Amino acid sequence: MLHNPKARNTARLTILLYLGVLATLLVTTFYPAPVEGVSVPLMLTVKLLPLLAFAVPVFRGHNRGYIWLAFVVIFYFTQAVVSAWLSEGAAGPVLLTVLTFLLFTMAMIHLKVNRPVAG
Repeated sequence: MLHNPKARNTARLTILLYLGVLATLLVTTFYPAPVEGVSVPLMLTVKLLPLLAFAVPVFRGHNRGYIWLAFVVIFYFTQAVVSAWLSEGAAGPVLLTVLTFLLFTMAMIHLKVNRPVAG
């Protein structure tokens, strides 16, 4: 639920970043090449399912969903930073690092802006 007009903008940016993270995770599964000997459906499930659980709260702008999304995104950010370091700056992990950082930050800004009005 959105409590003011500014929250509409932060919610849109959060949705855009959320979709960007999902798209990046999807693309990095297949590019540059899928991991040999690993089931692609299993890999996609492990990568995407934790984030897809937050699709409804993100698209509806529910504050509690944004809070839990932020907790989960921290794990994705950590994994992306480690991958970027180990790959010596490969584009996919670096992009995922930036997108997860921005998603976390925008979710926090949205929570600040979208506080319920007391009274």
